[in-house]
Amino acid sequence: MDIRIGDILVMKKKHPCGSDRWRVTRVGMDFKMVCLGCGHEIMTARKNAEKHIKKIEREAL
Repeated sequence: MDIRIGDILVMKKKHPCGSDRWRVTRVGMDFKMVCLGCGHEIMTARKNAEKHIKKIEREAL
């Protein structure tokens, strides 16, 4: 998958705060993402994140 810093990932499952949207802040073997609902930051393996992505929203340049 082509995921870049600044992309918004819409996930299949919701975060406990109720939001399903995350902003990518770091890309590599791991993703660092920030919840757009509550601001919680997580790092997760690329493999785990990619199978839970429903949609990728890109920011217009």
